[in-house]
Amino acid sequence: MAPKKTKEKAVKKPAKSKVKIESVKKTPVKKTAKKEVKKTSPAPAPTESGKMDIIKQFATKSGDTGSPEVQIALLSHKINKLVDHLKSNPKDNHSRRGLLGMISKRRRLLSYLQKKAVERYKDVIKKLDLSK
Repeated sequence: MAPKKTKEKAVKKPAKSKVKIESVKKTPVKKTAKKEVKKTSPAPAPTESGKMDIIKQFATKSGDTGSPEVQIALLSHKINKLVDHLKSNPKDNHSRRGLLGMISKRRRLLSYLQKKAVERYKDVIKKLDLSK
């Protein structure tokens, strides 16, 4: 008996191009003058003296840096600076997310202060000119 013949698929090979590829000489890249980009300076964070002024104004006693009044005042200062930054940079969504976090934290601190001491809450609202 003769062995059975199996069908083999013909594989097409890509046609070889007859054009020789010569080595390409690398040309040096020309350096062009950089375009001047108008940079706006970022909103400055509260300086140590500015931060200390806010702390002195809202502190309930000497050495007080962690009371809700001080934290709310510092957050309000940062929020105002960031709002100004976002007015000139409307596409800065990363900073916008940080702003929303700061606003949420300030709101939580205000609601805490309102529950614990209404008079202190009203005083902070009046000093910072916040609406609530």
